[in-house]
Amino acid sequence: MLNQKLEDFKKNIKGKKIAVLGLGRSNIPAIKYLHSLGANISARDLKEDIIKTKDELEGLGIEVILGSKYLDNLNDYDYILRSPGIKPFLKEIENAKNAGVKLTSEIELLIELAPCKIIGVTGSDGKTTTTTLISKFLKEAGYTVHIGGNIGYPIFANIDNMESEDIIVLELSSFQLMTLNKSPNISVITNISPNHLDYHRDFEEYILAKANIFNYQNENDILVLNEDNKEFTKKYLDIIAKNDIKTVIRKFSIEKNVENGAYFSDNKIILRKDNKNVTICKKEQVKLVGMHNIANICAAISAVYDFVTIQDILNVITKFGGVEHRMEFVRELNNVKWYNDSIASSPTRTIAGLVSFNKKVILIAGGYDKKISYDVIGKYIIDKVKELILVGATSEKIKEAVIKEAEKQNINLDEKINIIKYNNLSDAVNHANKVAKKGDIVVMSPASASFDMYKDFEERGNYFKNLVNSLN
Repeated sequence: MLNQKLEDFKKNIKGKKIAVLGLGRSNIPAIKYLHSLGANISARDLKEDIIKTKDELEGLGIEVILGSKYLDNLNDYDYILRSPGIKPFLKEIENAKNAGVKLTSEIELLIELAPCKIIGVTGSDGKTTTTTLISKFLKEAGYTVHIGGNIGYPIFANIDNMESEDIIVLELSSFQLMTLNKSPNISVITNISPNHLDYHRDFEEYILAKANIFNYQNENDILVLNEDNKEFTKKYLDIIAKNDIKTVIRKFSIEKNVENGAYFSDNKIILRKDNKNVTICKKEQVKLVGMHNIANICAAISAVYDFVTIQDILNVITKFGGVEHRMEFVRELNNVKWYNDSIASSPTRTIAGLVSFNKKVILIAGGYDKKISYDVIGKYIIDKVKELILVGATSEKIKEAVIKEAEKQNINLDEKINIIKYNNLSDAVNHANKVAKKGDIVVMSPASASFDMYKDFEERGNYFKNLVNSLN
C-alpha cells in the first residue's frame, strides 16, 4: 500500500536546506537517505576528530562543518535535524526556530511518516529490557518488527521497506522526547526517578519531556503506566486530565492488582483484561532474574496483549535470559560468579540489580556524574554489599551516601563493608578477584553513566568482560 505521507514528504524535501546537528550513529543513515531524496545537507558536529565520517560524507557531495562553528548560520535553513545529544534549547537553535526553521530529528520524522503502528517505551530504568520483550512477543506472534531509538538500528532510512502491517518498537530517551509533537500509538513509561540532570535544566523538565510520549495520543491509543511509581504516575494522570487527553490507560504492578493490565500476585504473573484474570505463569518459569524484571515483563504484556497470545508470551519469558550488559552473567572462575550490569547508569538501576541477589555481593561502581543524588543507594549498599570497589567521577558521592546511611543507622561501617577506590576498571577487577572467596558474586553495576572514561555503557561493559575473561 502506498504511504502517501511519505510520498508527499519526498516531494517537499527535494531542494530543501537541512542542517544536521550531530554526526553519530543515528544521523548518518538519515543524512544519506535525505541526500538521496535531493535535500541539500549541511552535516555538522562539534567534534573535529571524526575524519573518516567527514571524508565519507564529503565524498557524497555533502557539506561538513566540524568544530566550534557547527551552530553558525542555522537561520539560513529550512530544517534542523538534531541528534538527541544536542540540547534543543541552545540559543542558536532557539533563534533559528523563532526565524521559522523547523526543528526535527530522525525519530520525529519516523513517527510522523511511518506507515504502521508504533510502540514507544521510556522511563528511567528498564527501557531496554521492556522494549526487547515487546519486540520478542510480537516476533513470536509472527509480526515483522522494526526496533529503533536507543537500541536496534537507525530505522528512519529504512522507511521505504516498511509495510502497514509491520510494527515499530522504539526505546525513547528524554533527549529524544523533548521536542516530540506526535506520540506513538502505544506508549509505556516504565518508571521515573531523577536522571540526566547534567543535560536537563531541572528535574521538572526531565519529567515533562517523558510526558511527550503520550501528550499527542487520542482515544484509539494506549498508555501503560507503573502503578507502583505512585508519585509520577499521579503526575502524568493529572496532565492527562488537565489537557483532556483521551488515551486508554493501562497499568502494571508487582505490588497490587490492577484493573486493566498485568500484575504480580501470589507468585504469579496475571493479566487482567475484560474484567477477567488470566494467569500467565509462575515466577519460577521466568528466566530473567529479579523482581525489577518481573515488572518489565508486566509492562511489556500490558502494552501488547491485544496482538499476542498467552503462548507467545510464555515462549519468550521462559527462554529469554536478558539483554547484553544488563545483569549479564560473564563467567564463573574458582567458584566465583561475575556479572556485567554496565547498563546501570543510575542509582535506582543498581539498586534493582542488588536486590535480585539473595546474598551480599562484591560491587564495582562509579562513573560519569550526571549531577543526581546518590543518597538513595546508601542503604542498599550497606544491606547487600560486602566489598565496595569504586572507580570514576562519582566515587566520592557513592562513598558519602554509604557513610551518611551508616551514621543514620548508627552502625560501625568498618564492620559492615570494606570500601576502596581505584583510578581504573582494570585495577578494580584485579582487586575483586583477589578478595573474592568461593561462592562469592562480583557485580559491576556502576550506578553512573560511562562518559568519564568510555564512549557508552556498551564499551564499558565489553571492556569489563574482556578483563574478567582474562583472569586466571
